[in-house]
Amino acid sequence: MLNRKVLLLNQNYEPMSVCSVRRALLLIFDGKAHPVELLSDVVHSVSAEFPVPSVVRLQRYIHAPRRRVVLSKRNVFRRDNYECQYCGVRGDKLTLDHVIPRKEGGGDTWENLVCACTSCNNRKGDHRPEQVGMRLRRRPSRPNNITFIRNFVGVNDHRWHPYLFID
Repeated sequence: MLNRKVLLLNQNYEPMSVCSVRRALLLIFDGKAHPVELLSDVVHSVSAEFPVPSVVRLQRYIHAPRRRVVLSKRNVFRRDNYECQYCGVRGDKLTLDHVIPRKEGGGDTWENLVCACTSCNNRKGDHRPEQVGMRLRRRPSRPNNITFIRNFVGVNDHRWHPYLFID
């Protein structure tokens, strides 16, 4: 129960991160946050019961730079939903592909790395997709903090939907 996920909002209701129930309750007890959405569950102490929060909001605005999602193979696969960006096949035989090959100056960036199946990656080789008659299904881009929480962490609770702009 104490390790369950809680959405943490800044004072202006902007999603900041996800924390545990334990951390959320500590923020509430210290007067640094207050609950916005509650679950029906409770946490018991020796002499009291405390409702379990699903969404908490900080009391003071925290000026924190936007958290950047770390560029890693795992996060590129998550962004692309474990799907080849050339043919659409899904599976575990996927690789990373540089849209603009390294030899042409393509770097390791969110905008240049995509998930590709082994056969598409071999077919493309050290060429640009258009040079070998291939097209990307989706243009690669850097995910933002809200997208990261919504898609990578997963929305376990319908109470999070208004704060993450989910219909």
